[in-house]
Order: sequence, then C-alpha cells, then structure tokens
Amino acid sequence: MKLVVQRVTDASVSVSGEIVGKIGLGLLVLVGVTHEDTSEDAVYLAEKLVNLRIFEDEAEKMNLSLLDVGGSVLSVSQFTLYGETKKGRRPNFTKAAKPDVAFQLYEEWNRLLREKGVSVETGRFGEMMEVKLTNSGPVTFIMDSQV
Repeated sequence: MKLVVQRVTDASVSVSGEIVGKIGLGLLVLVGVTHEDTSEDAVYLAEKLVNLRIFEDEAEKMNLSLLDVGGSVLSVSQFTLYGETKKGRRPNFTKAAKPDVAFQLYEEWNRLLREKGVSVETGRFGEMMEVKLTNSGPVTFIMDSQV
C-alpha cells in the first residue's frame, strides 16, 4: 500500500458537487493499493500513521501524533499512486490492484483507523472526486508498506 499523507487544517472531498467527506485538523490521506498488498500492509500503515509524530507541540517541534492532537483522517482512494510514467506519454496502471481487491483493503484500512479511535471521513471508491485542502506547513509524506 502506498499513502500520500498531508497534514491539514481542513479538507473535503466532493462527488458531483456534493461534499461526501470533510474534516478539520488532521490528515488527508490518498490511499493506493497494489497486487501484492495484504491485510498486514493495512495493519502496518494504520499503526504507523496514527502514531507518526508530525504535528507541532508548544515548542513548534514535530512531536505530536494524530492521536495526541485528536485529529481526523480524510481517506481518499487513489489508484493513480501506482501509475507508471517511465515509458511513453500515457500512464500505465498495471501495478494498481483490481477494484474488488483494492476496495476490500481500502475498507479494511479505514476500519483499522476507526478501531484506533480516529474519526475517519472518506470519499467514494471508484468515483470521480474533487479534493480540497489546506496543507499545514506544508507537510507531506509518502508512506509505502513495501519499502
């Protein structure tokens, strides 16, 4: 699994002009799933994400986790994270998992976050979405369970 994690003061996702997910302070997480991913990848990344110290403390040091600040997650499925652009001019998405497999792992990922006490909002899997965010910092990380 691959994540693009952005620390935000607010974020929302819309489908056909309707907001389907919205958070305040927290993390916007774009979630990609590849063929080799298993439940173990989802468990590893969920644990890592909620405890990653990327929020500032009173001394303005990145020393607080999502759990420490009581932040939320806006989780958005993103198969294009596994797009390859080395050859030609059109991206190749053969490394992205098939939709039925990706959907199951994506749903498991969201459930794991909720079980850890995090409020999770989502987009709509497989839909064309518009994402709006205010990146705080800006702070952005790429996490990959396969690396």
